[in-house]
Amino acid sequence: MKKYIPIKFLLYSLAGFLFFACVAQPESNAPDKVVGDQSLEGFVNDIIQPAIDSQQIAGVAVGVKKGDQTLLLKTYGYADLEHEVPMPLDASFEIGSVTKQFTAAAILQLVEAGKLSLEDDFTQYVDFDTGGRMITIQRLLDHTSGIKGYTEVPAFFGEFSVSDFPQDTLLRWMEKEPFDFEPGEAEIYNNTAFFILGLIIEEVSGQSYADYVEESVFAKAGMDNSYYCSNSRIVKNRAHGYAMGREGLERAAYLNHKWPYAAGSLCSTAEDLLKWNEALHGGKVLSDAMYQSLITPGVLNDGTKLRYCKGITVYDYKGNECISHGGGINGFLSESRYFPEEDLTVVVLVSTTAPPTPGQIADQISDKLLDAREAEPVVYEGDVLALSGKYEGAARGRSLSMYVEGKDGILLISGEEGGEQDTLNYYGGYWGDGGRQRASFVINNGQAEELRFDHITGHYRLRKQ
Repeated sequence: MKKYIPIKFLLYSLAGFLFFACVAQPESNAPDKVVGDQSLEGFVNDIIQPAIDSQQIAGVAVGVKKGDQTLLLKTYGYADLEHEVPMPLDASFEIGSVTKQFTAAAILQLVEAGKLSLEDDFTQYVDFDTGGRMITIQRLLDHTSGIKGYTEVPAFFGEFSVSDFPQDTLLRWMEKEPFDFEPGEAEIYNNTAFFILGLIIEEVSGQSYADYVEESVFAKAGMDNSYYCSNSRIVKNRAHGYAMGREGLERAAYLNHKWPYAAGSLCSTAEDLLKWNEALHGGKVLSDAMYQSLITPGVLNDGTKLRYCKGITVYDYKGNECISHGGGINGFLSESRYFPEEDLTVVVLVSTTAPPTPGQIADQISDKLLDAREAEPVVYEGDVLALSGKYEGAARGRSLSMYVEGKDGILLISGEEGGEQDTLNYYGGYWGDGGRQRASFVINNGQAEELRFDHITGHYRLRKQ
C-alpha cells in the first residue's frame, strides 16, 4: 500500500509539468575533482551508468561548477535510441518548469524598467474573468493566486494538449474553472499563472515571449544553445525524449509547445544552465534589488512565509541554503540548483520520465560535495494527542485527506484511513520527515483546527473534520 504523499511523488512527479544496452560515452572535457577517495566523475558514473545500462533511462547530462571551476560536465547514454546516437556534450533538453525562473527574471526586468509593478492587478494586461477578485502579478509568481492550474484538469491531456487552438482558448477555458482558494490564502503549484505571465511579458514588451527571453535573458547570460522549444524546427544536437512503457523505453507523447509556453517550454543544455546560474546569481541578469525580490519568499494573507519565491524556491537543504527548481515535461526531467554559501551549482538533465530522477541524482551529488547536516528533532511540549484527527482541503489537482495520529511524542500520518503511515518528528515550529516535507498546526483552545502541509512547491491548508 502506498504511503501518504511520498517525497519522491511530491517533488519529482513524472506526470504533467512541475511545470518531469551499454553505450560508449563521450569523453568529458571537465577537470577531475577528487572527493574523498573517489573522483567526482567516478562517483557520478556509479550513480547514472547502471540506469543507462539497464535501459531505465535514455540519456543524461550533468554539470557541476564551484566558483570559477567546472568540476564536471559530462553526458551519458543516447540522444536518439533509434539511430544509437550518443548524447553529445552540448545536447539540448526540454527543461520543463526550470523555465519559470526565466519568466520571473523577465517580469522583474520589466518592473525595473518601470513598465509594470508586482502589485498591479494582472487583468490590466491580460483579459481574464477573475469573478471580481483582485489578483496581483506577485500572486501569479508565487502560486498563490488560487486560479486553477490547467495541467491539473484531466481534459488538458487529451485533445487540448496536442491541438493548435488560438492561445486565448486556454484562458477562456480556465476562467470557467472554480478557484482552488481565494487569492493569498494558500499555495498550489500553478501553470496557468505562468502562462498568463508570458502573455504579460508580450503585452508590455511588444515582443513575443520567445524573442524577449532570447534577447534580454539568454543573451545576458551568454546562453548560445538555449531557445524556445519547437515541435517542428530542426535543432542540431537536440536530445529526444522518452518514457517508460510496458515493454521498455518508448518515444514520449506529443505535446504542442504552444501550451507549456512561459511555464515550461524552454530548451537548454547543462553547460548553458551552469552559465545561467552564474549570471543570475552573479548580477548579470537582474539588478541587486530585483534579484533580492526574485529570491524573497512569498507570504500568505495571514503572514505565513512560504519557501517558494518567484519562479524559484529557496529552502534549507541539510543545513545549506539552496536556490533551485526542477522541471518535468513529456519525455524530460530537469533539476537546477545553486548553493550560495559554497558558490556551487548542480545541474542534471534526463531525457526520460522515469527514475532515477534529476532530483535524486542531484541530491547524491550535493551530499558528496557539501557539509550535509541533518536537523535534530526536539521534544514537543504540547499535547500530541490534540493533533490527532482527519484533515481535508484542496491540493494540487485534487482534494486531499490526511489522517494524523499522535503517539509517544511523534506524529504518524497517512493519506487514507488505516493506510501505511509516515513518521513525522518535531523540529521546533514544524513537524517533518527529515526531508522537504513540513507540517504545522493551527491550535485554538488546546485543539488543532487546521493542518498546514508545506512541501516547498505547495502550502496546503487542511481543515480538521
